[in-house]
Amino acid sequence: MVKIAPSILSADFANLGQDIEKLEKAGADLIHIDVMDGLFVPNLTFGPPVISQIRNYTKLPFDVHLMINSPENSIFQYIEAGANYITIHPESTIHLDRTVDLIKNTGIKVGIALLPTTNPDILEYVLEKIDLVLIMTVNPGFGGQKFIANQLPKIQKVHNLVGNRNIMIAVDGGINQDTASLCRQQGANLLISGSYIFNGDYKENIDNLRG
Repeated sequence: MVKIAPSILSADFANLGQDIEKLEKAGADLIHIDVMDGLFVPNLTFGPPVISQIRNYTKLPFDVHLMINSPENSIFQYIEAGANYITIHPESTIHLDRTVDLIKNTGIKVGIALLPTTNPDILEYVLEKIDLVLIMTVNPGFGGQKFIANQLPKIQKVHNLVGNRNIMIAVDGGINQDTASLCRQQGANLLISGSYIFNGDYKENIDNLRG
């Protein structure tokens, strides 16, 4: 079954803990947390102190998506805050393999995120070490953007690269009921959605994304 990870970038920040509790009751499988530093992407969000606080509101796994430069310098802070997955971008670190090992050696699951212009061939060199591939179907930095349809073949390419390995194929960006169906058809098994889930009944929207 396809898993659903609401992105709390679209949540009510004044009631973040309560929103996360509602998401768990609505059937979410993971909580997706976008960390932005204003450098790697043009926005600022939250860091380890906020993640540590909201960790108390749910037992769901936290997928912490680090859209920050040099993530190797702060990985341990996010692990201590409660991350279960840490997802990084190849462009954000000079030594990708070393950074993957740094995360993996802590026992935390590792994800690699692909920008719309990132060639998925880079996965070949870390495929045996990772647990998740995240295909971005928007340019990261802001919520509520339009789905970039030319990323659909990339989802299928990643699906073929992964083969029978136990690696989740996630898609994030402009995910709604219609685009979710397109992503599932290409082999995605984890859908990340913010604006769509939070605009209406959480359970109904999560169920719609599963198909």
